[in-house]
Amino acid sequence: MGMENQLMYRVEDFTAEIGVEEYITRFRDVERVGGYCRACSNYGRSWGCPPFDFDVERHLRQYRHALIVATRITPLEERVPFSRSGEILLPERRRLEHQLLEMERRYGGRAFSYVGTCLYCPEGRCTRLQGLPCRHPDKVRPSLEACGFDIGRTTEELFGMPLKWGRDGWMPEYLILVCGFLHNAEGVVWEKCNK
Repeated sequence: MGMENQLMYRVEDFTAEIGVEEYITRFRDVERVGGYCRACSNYGRSWGCPPFDFDVERHLRQYRHALIVATRITPLEERVPFSRSGEILLPERRRLEHQLLEMERRYGGRAFSYVGTCLYCPEGRCTRLQGLPCRHPDKVRPSLEACGFDIGRTTEELFGMPLKWGRDGWMPEYLILVCGFLHNAEGVVWEKCNK
Protein backbone atom coordinates (compact mmCIF):
# COMPACT_ATOMS: atom_id res chain seq x y z
CA MET A 1 0.00 0.00 0.00
CA GLY A 2 1.28 3.46 -0.73
CA MET A 3 1.77 3.81 -4.51
CA GLU A 4 -0.36 6.20 -6.51
CA ASN A 5 -3.62 4.70 -7.79
CA GLN A 6 -3.08 1.68 -5.57
CA LEU A 7 -6.24 0.67 -3.78
CA MET A 8 -5.88 1.34 -0.05
CA TYR A 9 -7.56 -1.00 2.39
CA ARG A 10 -7.62 -2.16 6.01
CA VAL A 11 -7.22 -5.86 6.81
CA GLU A 12 -8.11 -7.67 10.03
CA ASP A 13 -7.74 -11.38 10.84
CA PHE A 14 -10.23 -12.92 13.27
CA THR A 15 -9.89 -16.47 14.57
CA ALA A 16 -12.18 -19.04 16.13
CA GLU A 17 -11.27 -22.46 17.47
CA ILE A 18 -13.81 -25.24 17.30
CA GLY A 19 -13.68 -29.02 17.47
CA VAL A 20 -13.66 -30.64 14.03
CA GLU A 21 -16.62 -32.85 14.97
CA GLU A 22 -18.65 -29.79 16.01
CA TYR A 23 -17.61 -27.84 12.90
CA ILE A 24 -18.73 -30.74 10.71
CA THR A 25 -22.03 -31.14 12.56
CA ARG A 26 -22.96 -27.45 12.69
CA PHE A 27 -21.52 -26.03 9.47
CA ARG A 28 -21.15 -28.78 6.86
CA ASP A 29 -23.95 -29.15 4.30
CA VAL A 30 -22.49 -31.35 1.57
CA GLU A 31 -25.61 -31.54 -0.60
CA ARG A 32 -26.41 -27.82 -0.72
CA VAL A 33 -22.86 -26.44 -0.80
CA GLY A 34 -21.72 -29.26 -3.10
CA GLY A 35 -24.47 -28.20 -5.51
CA TYR A 36 -22.88 -24.76 -5.75
CA CYS A 37 -19.54 -26.41 -6.55
CA ARG A 38 -21.09 -28.63 -9.23
CA ALA A 39 -22.64 -25.53 -10.86
CA CYS A 40 -19.25 -23.72 -10.95
CA SER A 41 -17.21 -23.65 -14.16
CA ASN A 42 -14.10 -24.80 -12.20
CA TYR A 43 -15.77 -28.05 -11.07
CA GLY A 44 -13.49 -30.92 -12.06
CA ARG A 45 -11.13 -28.54 -13.84
CA SER A 46 -8.73 -27.60 -11.03
CA TRP A 47 -6.92 -29.73 -8.44
CA GLY A 48 -8.24 -27.39 -5.73
CA CYS A 49 -11.85 -28.13 -6.69
CA PRO A 50 -14.08 -31.19 -6.34
CA PRO A 51 -14.59 -33.93 -7.14
CA PHE A 52 -11.56 -35.05 -5.13
CA ASP A 53 -9.55 -38.24 -5.43
CA PHE A 54 -9.63 -38.73 -1.65
CA ASP A 55 -12.36 -39.47 0.89
CA VAL A 56 -13.22 -35.97 2.19
CA GLU A 57 -15.06 -37.30 5.24
CA ARG A 58 -12.11 -39.43 6.38
CA HIS A 59 -9.70 -36.62 5.53
CA LEU A 60 -11.55 -34.18 7.80
CA ARG A 61 -12.18 -36.57 10.69
CA GLN A 62 -8.51 -37.46 11.17
CA TYR A 63 -8.15 -34.11 12.99
CA ARG A 64 -9.57 -33.01 16.37
CA HIS A 65 -9.23 -29.22 16.21
CA ALA A 66 -10.17 -26.57 13.66
CA LEU A 67 -8.75 -23.06 13.63
CA ILE A 68 -11.02 -20.98 11.39
CA VAL A 69 -9.71 -17.63 10.16
CA ALA A 70 -11.91 -14.86 8.78
CA THR A 71 -10.01 -12.02 7.14
CA ARG A 72 -12.09 -8.86 6.73
CA ILE A 73 -10.78 -6.56 4.01
CA THR A 74 -12.25 -3.07 4.02
CA PRO A 75 -11.49 -0.69 1.13
CA LEU A 76 -10.70 2.81 2.41
CA GLU A 77 -12.34 4.45 -0.60
CA GLU A 78 -16.09 4.88 -0.51
CA ARG A 79 -17.06 3.41 -3.88
CA VAL A 80 -14.74 0.90 -5.48
CA PRO A 81 -15.54 -0.88 -8.75
CA PHE A 82 -15.75 -4.64 -8.22
CA SER A 83 -13.34 -5.02 -11.15
CA ARG A 84 -10.60 -3.82 -8.77
CA SER A 85 -11.28 -6.47 -6.10
CA GLY A 86 -8.29 -8.55 -7.22
CA GLU A 87 -5.98 -5.71 -6.13
CA ILE A 88 -6.85 -6.41 -2.51
CA LEU A 89 -7.81 -10.09 -2.63
CA LEU A 90 -4.71 -11.39 -4.39
CA PRO A 91 -2.08 -10.03 -1.97
CA GLU A 92 -4.14 -11.14 1.02
CA ARG A 93 -4.69 -14.62 -0.43
CA ARG A 94 -0.95 -14.95 -0.99
CA ARG A 95 -0.21 -13.83 2.57
CA LEU A 96 -2.79 -16.17 4.08
CA GLU A 97 -1.87 -19.20 1.97
CA HIS A 98 1.81 -18.73 2.84
CA GLN A 99 0.92 -18.54 6.53
CA LEU A 100 -1.30 -21.66 6.30
CA LEU A 101 1.45 -23.70 4.63
CA GLU A 102 3.91 -22.54 7.31
CA MET A 103 1.47 -23.76 9.96
CA GLU A 104 1.31 -27.17 8.27
CA ARG A 105 5.10 -27.38 8.44
CA ARG A 106 5.20 -26.23 12.06
CA TYR A 107 2.28 -28.16 13.56
CA GLY A 108 1.32 -30.90 11.11
CA GLY A 109 -2.34 -30.81 10.17
CA ARG A 110 -3.93 -29.58 6.97
CA ALA A 111 -4.73 -26.16 5.55
CA PHE A 112 -7.92 -25.23 3.71
CA SER A 113 -7.64 -22.15 1.51
CA TYR A 114 -9.93 -20.35 -0.96
CA VAL A 115 -12.32 -20.88 -3.79
CA GLY A 116 -11.44 -19.35 -7.10
CA THR A 117 -8.43 -19.42 -9.34
CA CYS A 118 -5.39 -21.36 -8.15
CA LEU A 119 -2.46 -19.07 -7.34
CA TYR A 120 0.17 -21.46 -8.66
CA CYS A 121 -0.72 -22.13 -12.31
CA PRO A 122 -1.98 -19.62 -14.88
CA GLU A 123 -5.76 -19.67 -15.24
CA GLY A 124 -6.93 -22.50 -17.49
CA ARG A 125 -3.53 -24.25 -17.32
CA CYS A 126 -4.20 -26.75 -14.53
CA THR A 127 -2.81 -30.19 -15.35
CA ARG A 128 -6.11 -31.74 -14.25
CA LEU A 129 -7.53 -30.78 -17.67
CA GLN A 130 -5.01 -33.17 -19.28
CA GLY A 131 -5.53 -35.89 -16.66
CA LEU A 132 -2.06 -35.25 -15.21
CA PRO A 133 -1.04 -34.91 -11.53
CA CYS A 134 -0.96 -31.48 -9.91
CA ARG A 135 2.28 -29.54 -10.51
CA HIS A 136 2.15 -28.09 -6.98
CA PRO A 137 0.68 -30.67 -4.57
CA ASP A 138 2.84 -29.16 -1.82
CA LYS A 139 0.91 -25.87 -2.15
CA VAL A 140 -2.59 -26.44 -3.56
CA ARG A 141 -5.25 -26.89 -0.90
CA PRO A 142 -9.04 -27.17 -1.23
CA SER A 143 -11.30 -24.56 0.25
CA LEU A 144 -13.66 -25.20 3.14
CA GLU A 145 -16.53 -24.65 0.68
CA ALA A 146 -15.14 -27.37 -1.62
CA CYS A 147 -15.39 -29.74 1.35
CA GLY A 148 -19.05 -28.82 1.93
CA PHE A 149 -18.79 -26.13 4.62
CA ASP A 150 -21.24 -23.21 4.69
CA ILE A 151 -19.03 -20.12 4.82
CA GLY A 152 -21.89 -17.64 5.19
CA ARG A 153 -23.10 -19.45 8.28
CA THR A 154 -19.51 -19.76 9.53
CA THR A 155 -18.88 -16.00 9.32
CA GLU A 156 -22.19 -15.13 10.95
CA GLU A 157 -22.18 -17.64 13.79
CA LEU A 158 -18.47 -17.84 14.63
CA PHE A 159 -17.50 -14.21 13.93
CA GLY A 160 -20.72 -12.17 13.97
CA MET A 161 -19.95 -10.88 10.46
CA PRO A 162 -22.37 -11.51 7.61
CA LEU A 163 -20.97 -11.94 4.11
CA LYS A 164 -21.59 -8.87 1.96
CA TRP A 165 -22.23 -8.81 -1.77
CA GLY A 166 -21.48 -6.10 -4.28
CA ARG A 167 -24.19 -4.30 -6.23
CA ASP A 168 -24.31 -2.75 -9.66
CA GLY A 169 -20.59 -3.38 -10.25
CA TRP A 170 -19.44 -1.90 -6.90
CA MET A 171 -17.69 -3.70 -4.06
CA PRO A 172 -19.51 -4.07 -0.75
CA GLU A 173 -18.30 -2.23 2.36
CA TYR A 174 -15.98 -5.17 3.10
CA LEU A 175 -14.93 -8.56 1.74
CA ILE A 176 -14.25 -11.65 3.85
CA LEU A 177 -11.83 -14.46 3.07
CA VAL A 178 -12.30 -17.60 5.17
CA CYS A 179 -9.68 -20.29 5.56
CA GLY A 180 -9.06 -23.07 8.02
CA PHE A 181 -6.38 -25.17 9.63
CA LEU A 182 -7.34 -28.63 10.91
CA HIS A 183 -4.88 -30.23 13.31
CA ASN A 184 -4.21 -32.40 16.35
CA ALA A 185 -1.61 -30.11 17.95
CA GLU A 186 -1.90 -28.14 21.18
CA GLY A 187 -1.14 -24.43 21.42
CA VAL A 188 -1.52 -23.52 17.73
CA VAL A 189 -1.03 -19.78 17.26
CA TRP A 190 -2.24 -17.69 14.31
CA GLU A 191 -0.20 -14.52 13.76
CA LYS A 192 -3.03 -12.06 13.23
CA CYS A 193 -2.78 -9.27 10.72
CA ASN A 194 -4.36 -5.95 11.65
CA LYS A 195 -3.27 -3.19 9.30
